[in-house]
Amino acid sequence: MKEIKIAVIGLGYVGLPLARLFSTKYKTIGFDLNKDRVAALQKGHDSTLEVPDDILRQAIRNGLSFTADPDSIRECNFYVVAVPTPVDVNNRPDLTPLIGASTTVGQVISKGDVVVYESTVYPGVTEEECLPVVEWVSGLKFNTDFYAGYSPERINPGDKEHTVEKIKKVTSGSTPEIADLVDRVYNSVLVNGTHKAPSIKVAEASKIIENSQRDVNIAFMNELAKIFNAMGIDTNDVIEAASSKWNFIKLKPGLVGGHCISVDPYYLIQKAQVYGVLPRVMAAARRLNDGMGDYVAHQVIKLMNKKGILVRNARFLLMGITFKENCPDIRNTKVIDIYSTLAEYSDRITVFDPWANAGQVKKEYGIEILTEEKELQGSYDSVVLCVSHREFLKMDIRKLLAENDGIVYDVKGILPASVIDGRL
Repeated sequence: MKEIKIAVIGLGYVGLPLARLFSTKYKTIGFDLNKDRVAALQKGHDSTLEVPDDILRQAIRNGLSFTADPDSIRECNFYVVAVPTPVDVNNRPDLTPLIGASTTVGQVISKGDVVVYESTVYPGVTEEECLPVVEWVSGLKFNTDFYAGYSPERINPGDKEHTVEKIKKVTSGSTPEIADLVDRVYNSVLVNGTHKAPSIKVAEASKIIENSQRDVNIAFMNELAKIFNAMGIDTNDVIEAASSKWNFIKLKPGLVGGHCISVDPYYLIQKAQVYGVLPRVMAAARRLNDGMGDYVAHQVIKLMNKKGILVRNARFLLMGITFKENCPDIRNTKVIDIYSTLAEYSDRITVFDPWANAGQVKKEYGIEILTEEKELQGSYDSVVLCVSHREFLKMDIRKLLAENDGIVYDVKGILPASVIDGRL
């Protein structure tokens, strides 16, 4: 292949770090339909905080560029698609972003070019759904005029240890030669190398079971938490005791939100049923994890009742709205489920999160939030620690309660027992 010129399509939590990394070795252009996002990146600021501004600006000085104009990526010959793969309101896979990105690729791809997909999908989506779109739009024939690969993303938002250049990537290609090419390109920018899968479908399947396995494991811990809470046993204490065994897998119960673990299993669940297989364990895990926000809210209400605190019109403070700690990502946050259940009893609910963008929360969930500690008024009847942002760990949470006599509930299991009235 001639000199490789890369276009990364989709500049979110996955695409931007990848584009920045590729730009250290190749001419790279980042493409996104969101013109505001492109404009901000051109100025050297990443609102997702995945790429520090100083590193981003250095990459721009070294040649990384961004665009919302498809014609600007026509000169590229190695296209990487990193767009979201959400589900609809009925938890059915929504391939709209992937089809749109494939259409864009089809408009600009040329003979001999390669398109690599990174989006998490069920086995078969790349070859059965995406590439026919590229063929139809471009008029080119797959595996004759252009080629494809799949290298599933492994970005963990907010994780500054397992960054894209340090993780080991799975790669694959539509022919043995293209598999080698895709593997070489990724290997050239990764510290810990790659694992070359024997086919695109194997690579797709490997990604989706990574998240499904974690979903099932967390569901088990959530079920245990419900059992032990009913028995009056501290789940944290149980986990610490069990962790003394060498092969115990230490996980904690919690809310399962975000764009991966709480979404991706639905892709495999639906596809499995097409083949006549009912994935009972995965489906049960999804139902259990999706119900944890409502469960937490009712645990808080139960504690308030026991303490004689009137739930109706009570003042609640939810600490955190993002789906995980030290990260501004609010996509599919399950904190909203806690909010929704409590809102059935009171409209005096305050949400405080110094990491979240208030405008995005308002747009996505219709909720006004506070982002600065000085805005908190105190005298809350119940404080629920939903997200373990580092800022929260420095606060004296009980001082936020009404006469220091309300309820503190710890969803994350990180506060001292002397501070809390209950935890998951």
